[in-house]
Amino acid sequence: MRPGALKIDQRCRFRVWAPFRDHVALKFYGDSSHAITMEKDERGYWSLTLDSVSPGTRYRFVLDQETERPDPASNCQPDGVHGHSEVIDHNLFSWDDSGWTGIPLSDMLIYEIHVGTFTHKGTFEAIIPRLQELKSLGVNVIQLMPVAQFPGTRNWGYDGVYPYAVQYSYGGPEGLKTLVNACHQQDIAVSLDVVYNHLGPEGNYLRDFGPYFTDRYRTPWGPAVNFDGAYSDEVRNYFIENARYWFCEYHIDALRLDAIHAIYDQSARPFLRELTEETDKLSESLGRRLYLFPESNLNDPGILRSREQHGIGLHAQWSDDFHHAIHALLTGERDGYYADFGTLADVEKAMREAFVQTGEYSRYRKRRHGCPAGDRPGEQFIVYLQNHDEVGNRMNGERLSHLISFEARKLATAVLFLAPNIPLLFMGEEYAEDSPFLYFVEHGDPALIEAVRKGRKEEFAAFDWDGEPPDPQSPATFSRSELQWESRNEGRHGILLAYYQQLAELRRRLIPLNRPDNNRIEIHSREHKGVLEVRRWQEDQQVYAVCSFNENQISCTLTLPAVRWEKVLDSANDKWKGPGETLPGSLRGETEVRIPPHSVGIYWNSTDDEAELLIG
Repeated sequence: MRPGALKIDQRCRFRVWAPFRDHVALKFYGDSSHAITMEKDERGYWSLTLDSVSPGTRYRFVLDQETERPDPASNCQPDGVHGHSEVIDHNLFSWDDSGWTGIPLSDMLIYEIHVGTFTHKGTFEAIIPRLQELKSLGVNVIQLMPVAQFPGTRNWGYDGVYPYAVQYSYGGPEGLKTLVNACHQQDIAVSLDVVYNHLGPEGNYLRDFGPYFTDRYRTPWGPAVNFDGAYSDEVRNYFIENARYWFCEYHIDALRLDAIHAIYDQSARPFLRELTEETDKLSESLGRRLYLFPESNLNDPGILRSREQHGIGLHAQWSDDFHHAIHALLTGERDGYYADFGTLADVEKAMREAFVQTGEYSRYRKRRHGCPAGDRPGEQFIVYLQNHDEVGNRMNGERLSHLISFEARKLATAVLFLAPNIPLLFMGEEYAEDSPFLYFVEHGDPALIEAVRKGRKEEFAAFDWDGEPPDPQSPATFSRSELQWESRNEGRHGILLAYYQQLAELRRRLIPLNRPDNNRIEIHSREHKGVLEVRRWQEDQQVYAVCSFNENQISCTLTLPAVRWEKVLDSANDKWKGPGETLPGSLRGETEVRIPPHSVGIYWNSTDDEAELLIG
């Protein structure tokens, strides 16, 4: 029961769910007097099929002969969130990815992009010339922040109000398909951020059509979506069909599900389980790998366990604990949710188990939080040093490179690539982008604009940040967030970029690092020394890393298996603008070493002749 306007050969079928309306009609743009009555079925869907409706035709629905509204399942809103909907014929696009089957989870290196600030043009097609640069970095998945139509042209995307319509200022349906097609031709998958827990406040007309929301639960953005109350079957259908729409019409490979902890559902067969089941079925029928990546702050491994294990069966989740552990330790910040982090043991646990909080008391939440996730494979956790939330929800949008030293920045990056999980990079982090990533909007309602400004100030109350936040509505706030891409090869930017490329290459070529296996890893933290030791192994290869989080040079004894270990990377090397190497080029057994501050040395043991290619 796909809603919206669907082109079938020369005909077009219009369908909209409005169970409580007595009359629904279709009205075309430019026809001020004539509206065509639609027919209602027993489930509350109104339908109408017409001949010779051309792509590009614009229309609205007329509710009870008085209220005109855009299609809630509109495929395109060329005149913005309050304008007419446009008929799109998805069969007209020529795809060149017939042999594409997707990327295995274990191979992924993800790169998160905000379309509007990634390039000066701020469009889908403007991303394409940069794909080869991303590929040379090792990226094989781009993660797009939400592209559902939102008010104006400046927004993170989480204020979208038309889940089926592609943001017109980004290039609309044609632009997104062109980008996905180009990505697949370069063996890059595309993950799309979708928001199923709320809709934005401006242009949200779903209430005029039916009970899409419920007052029984509340989210930070208002009433929750009705996933388990009366009439919720059709609400579920609206969002499940939306997922199918992205997978089928746009060839999207994965959906990142925003804040599923704000999806409230007490039914015996939760919406998320139904969505996962339908996605898995579709994946099998299409012969392509399709994934669902939830964002969740619940620290509940049940969302990842299979349905046979009485879980939800989602494929891999974003894991904030890894970020929080490293960020708190290196920056010293303890405000807000960082109150529960800050020790080297937290980093060790994040690398070993993904979740740091597994039932312990949370000072931030004032209660116990989380459950152990050690039974889940490492490839089910997406980890990061930065993402849009962790940067953009700081008052001044500072990136990690603005907060810590260059040496500490290299150390954190190495730990990210050493973790037995899927790494995610936030656009620009690979070369220490100087521009902040700020929060920006372009609303039309003055009262709403003031409410957003006030809300941002209140969000920062838990953090010890001085000053006034940048005005979200100001065009300057948006333009300040645009990447300075041309700086990526200059000075320290270019050095860090090469460093990222080297780590990505080691992860690709060293078997222990390219398999996110958290069962073949040993981690030992020496809190008093500030030293973290990591050993990973696979087949006949082993990788060992010694990481110093100490601000001073230290001496310590390393005890390794009595085989020869050859150094393959040292962040203190002059090549990386480090203070100079003190770690030996090779290790065997027990060795006394000196380690520079905030540095990492990575060693490799194998009988493989490829060692000679990696050392240096």
